[in-house]
Amino acid sequence: MGAASGRAIVVSGLIALVTAGVAAGQTTARPPVGGVGSPPDAMIFYVAHGAVDACGKGCSDWIAAEGAVQFDTNRRLIAILDRQAGHKLPVVIHTWGGSNLNTATKLGRILRDRGVDATAGATDVEACHDKPDADCFALKRPGGPLDARIEASDTGCDNACVLMLAGAVHRSLPPTTRVILTGTVIHNRLAPNVSEEEREGATAMFGQQFRVYLREMGIQIELLDIIDRNSASRQATELPPSEWVRLGIVTSAP
Repeated sequence: MGAASGRAIVVSGLIALVTAGVAAGQTTARPPVGGVGSPPDAMIFYVAHGAVDACGKGCSDWIAAEGAVQFDTNRRLIAILDRQAGHKLPVVIHTWGGSNLNTATKLGRILRDRGVDATAGATDVEACHDKPDADCFALKRPGGPLDARIEASDTGCDNACVLMLAGAVHRSLPPTTRVILTGTVIHNRLAPNVSEEEREGATAMFGQQFRVYLREMGIQIELLDIIDRNSASRQATELPPSEWVRLGIVTSAP
């Protein structure tokens, strides 16, 4: 094992592969939701309740996953799943901003281990209508339940969304979803100046880990090849619905 790979493993809790070139989905950053050092805009989870079949046939309750995937997001997913007393509510994913892709795969593994289904979409909370973002965030943060509906039109699903979705048992996307894969960059959350040696070692290590993850989840590793090409070219690739099925991103056609 080279020095760079060894160094990457030692600081694997700090160095991560993150989504590159993604515009934030919020106009105002939300406050941190974790402990000391937790970044703003981190993903929150809350239970939402809607009309009959709001989240699929026979489904009226779901867990909204909302925000950027950060280094401690997996803890909050475990916490809300534990509070459901064995009820396997589907998770509706709405990601934005630069996300930690290492943690996104942890979220996917949690969904698979718990036997949870997932889709993408924005959860529109009734009590948030005509309220400032800060007041809406304060309503969601305790975890719900909140009366809501799923806004499926113009849904976006980025790298983190796809990796998280990959772990779900049954995976679906609204037909209008825009699945857009961008590139990635190596990031150390405590020391932004990562050396080229560390960057190369970490990129190789994470690439191998992600390939193992995709194979285990039943996803074609070609997905990672697309992301790698986008990292090199600094481009983005939008996948049509036919590719969602071929690559295994969804388990049923939209």
